[in-house]
Amino acid sequence: MPDTVPPRRTDSGEQRPDPAKAEPPKPEPFRCDGVAAAAPDLLPLGQSPAPVDLGRYLDAAATSPPAAEVFAAMAAQAGAAWANPSSLHGPGLAAAELLERSRIRVAANLGAEPSQLIFCSGGSEAIHLALLGSAALLQPGRLLVSAVEHPATLAAAAQLQRQGWQVEMLPVNRLGLVDPQLLAERLVPPTRLVSLIWGQSEVGTLQPLASLGALCRNAGVRLHVDAVQVVGHLPLNLAQLPVDLLSCTAHKLQGPRGVGVLALAPGLALAPLIGGGSQEGGRRGGTEPVLLAHGFATALDLATARLTAAAGQDPVAELRDELWQRLCRLEGLRLSGPSLGGTGQRLPHHLSLLVSSDDGRPLPGRALVRALARRGWAVSSGSACSSAVSTARAGGAGAGAVPAGGASPILLAMGYSEVEASSGLRLSLGPWLKPEDLEPFPADLDRARRELQAALA
Repeated sequence: MPDTVPPRRTDSGEQRPDPAKAEPPKPEPFRCDGVAAAAPDLLPLGQSPAPVDLGRYLDAAATSPPAAEVFAAMAAQAGAAWANPSSLHGPGLAAAELLERSRIRVAANLGAEPSQLIFCSGGSEAIHLALLGSAALLQPGRLLVSAVEHPATLAAAAQLQRQGWQVEMLPVNRLGLVDPQLLAERLVPPTRLVSLIWGQSEVGTLQPLASLGALCRNAGVRLHVDAVQVVGHLPLNLAQLPVDLLSCTAHKLQGPRGVGVLALAPGLALAPLIGGGSQEGGRRGGTEPVLLAHGFATALDLATARLTAAAGQDPVAELRDELWQRLCRLEGLRLSGPSLGGTGQRLPHHLSLLVSSDDGRPLPGRALVRALARRGWAVSSGSACSSAVSTARAGGAGAGAVPAGGASPILLAMGYSEVEASSGLRLSLGPWLKPEDLEPFPADLDRARRELQAALA
């Protein structure tokens, strides 16, 4: 039998290429806010990527590089805690013990009891479990969200809207802050749920959680808080916060991807989204990721130790402030969101900028991100990269598409024009950075800005 199959012939006698030998079709380029971009090259199987220069990685708000201690802790337990923690034999009990020890450590760092925590796959699942799991036990009513929420919250809100809930969006001011008086006015029937992002990932705004939470508690309305950007950067004691549900994730604080936590107030009832098992107290079915939970606990231990050593202040804030002092001297840069310093209204590791030409014309943030990437810097433009993201933004009553042209819905909600809202640049720092790492950045940013200005002239 021959080793090859002869070419197939059509009815007209023409040879047709053998499908087995045909080159696979090239993948379609992915799209970022409707703009085509080249598909990334894939590495051959088994080949390691080039090492990343973490001294130029300024995108912690997107994700952070896992700490070496996290990798080491997970590797040390990989051979012992691989079994299903629900199994009753020796290997299963070893896994269950590590899982519960990790839960105890995470709870201690959050100021909660271990029984209050539900391990899940990350912040997005935690947010959905908080809102949909709460709504399942309530009569349909009104859900209040801010105009600067994460897309995961808006997606969950849209799902509740399809189930008969009213979704109302609370406007924010130029700093991205919710008006407490307006919130208080809306905490009347039929309002039954409120969801607020504590630390806004794009502009760094910190909502005054204690006062907003007190309003919800006094009104008897359940409050969920998205603390994904806050945990690890601010001291947190759930026992002292007027919060019913709080979601967070490991990969924003140098932990592993794929694990998050939803923390519940004591005695709070919640319907599971994932059934089929009695894991997590019957509140989230599925075999728990034991090693990921152990990595989460280790990362949170490290973050808490840094905060404790610095009297409750994130030491990265000093690095951030020094960087801003150099950047604010450059042409074409201005701060968006709250000011730095002692106001307590901005995430301590976060800078958000609006970039313009020398004559004040806003420059596209995404193009600047690419220009900086060519110089080895990893930053963000602040607008989400997706082909079609629907949200419940428009008027708080229905799904509205993300604006075309890269305009940030967050900046639009804060009152910026569409061209200004396309010029955002986000820098988010982490403890792997040193002052000398950031020394070249202002000059590189200035050169990239001037090159883009010339190209668009």
